[in-house]
Amino acid sequence: MDGNTNKSHVLVLPFPVQGHINPMVQFSKRLTAKESVKVTLITIDSVTKSMPILESGSIKIHSIPHNDETPPQSYDLFLEWFHVLVSKNLTKIVEELSDSEYPVKVLVFDSITTWAIDLAHELGLKGAAFFTQSCALSVVYYHMDPEKTKVCVFDDGVCLPSLPLLQKQDLPSFVCQSDLYPSLRKLVFSRNINFKKADWLLFNSFDVLEKEVIDWLRTQCRIKTIGPIIPSMYLDKRLKDDKEYGLSLFKPNSETCMKWLDSREIGSVVYVSFGSLANLGEQQMEELASGLMMSDFYFLWVVRATEENKLTEEFMSKSKEKCLIVNWCPQLDVLSHQAVGCFFTHCGWNSTLEALSLGVPMVAMPQWSDQPTNAKFISDVWQTGVRVKAGENGVVNRDEIASSIREVMREEKGIMLKENAIKWKKLAKEAVDEGGSSDKNIEELLKLVIN
Repeated sequence: MDGNTNKSHVLVLPFPVQGHINPMVQFSKRLTAKESVKVTLITIDSVTKSMPILESGSIKIHSIPHNDETPPQSYDLFLEWFHVLVSKNLTKIVEELSDSEYPVKVLVFDSITTWAIDLAHELGLKGAAFFTQSCALSVVYYHMDPEKTKVCVFDDGVCLPSLPLLQKQDLPSFVCQSDLYPSLRKLVFSRNINFKKADWLLFNSFDVLEKEVIDWLRTQCRIKTIGPIIPSMYLDKRLKDDKEYGLSLFKPNSETCMKWLDSREIGSVVYVSFGSLANLGEQQMEELASGLMMSDFYFLWVVRATEENKLTEEFMSKSKEKCLIVNWCPQLDVLSHQAVGCFFTHCGWNSTLEALSLGVPMVAMPQWSDQPTNAKFISDVWQTGVRVKAGENGVVNRDEIASSIREVMREEKGIMLKENAIKWKKLAKEAVDEGGSSDKNIEELLKLVIN
């Protein structure tokens, strides 16, 4: 028997932004923890210069040079530029690695880069599309694809297979505000190509979290849930020294945050963060600042440097006894700190999974993209948080913010939310632990790849 048959080399191609790279790096670590697998993560020079992706164990980084050419700022142009750059280089990368003891068998690609499946198949590789969003969102996009069908959103909501009734405010912005983001809208619906072409669809989720949705998806395509993909030290602790994602676009103020939290009582702090992309308007920023003060709890608030000018001097001087404001922080360490009683979040999928995995109740204030759908599941399906209600002008006012925080932190409902959060934490750990549903799915995937 050929000695190569039970060894395999997996190429991983993330879309080069932090929220997409993090889970794919983390998935790579899970792969290399298994025997007979090597992983090469493909990225571009501008990424490796700006965020140090840590090579760990059998994960190697292959950075595609672009001769100091600055990647385009426009999303559309960047997508095309990245497509051309990878297309020009992938054959050479596969050839370089094919002589090794570990033959290249599969390309795991970000589901956004739908063109990658054709490149993989042309090179004789299998292709696995990696989705950095919930399974529920994929079902929404699958059924509401304007190319395929015209699903009407009525006043009493829209009913789709395997999903709860979704009101207009629960739908992704690309569905209900289609004129605002034409190019991004086209991009998210293009992901549906993966259902037809990819050999497997991998989701950063776990079976019991989205059971009905996953059961339905399995009737349509070869889907494997492989999450939650967060560093092992915060879940099953099976991967030695796996304490962080391995990269950050931002410089965390780790020591400052942790010392400040250490001086607070158990469950007394509201952690507030809107991720690496959200951009709140000045009025919303003012209402949020006032609402946090009115809630009368301590709060740790991540305000990116580009957003700081939206905070008034009056607020900064009034709030200094009650809060710590930082540009970035080590979110996993913060969420797992005993002082944190709730997470005031934009409901990005990575943040949502982290809160679920660490047992932290949420106040949900979704902004755009998949966040409204995630917020629906947080409040109504998993019941681990409350969702703030926006006024007619789209702004959430200070009273609503303060009362939602109190509901989670102080009122009877908060006890139920915390109990549910602890339940999901336990189930998340079970999924990735030895013999858990996601662990088995990764094992099965590798068997299919090797054979």
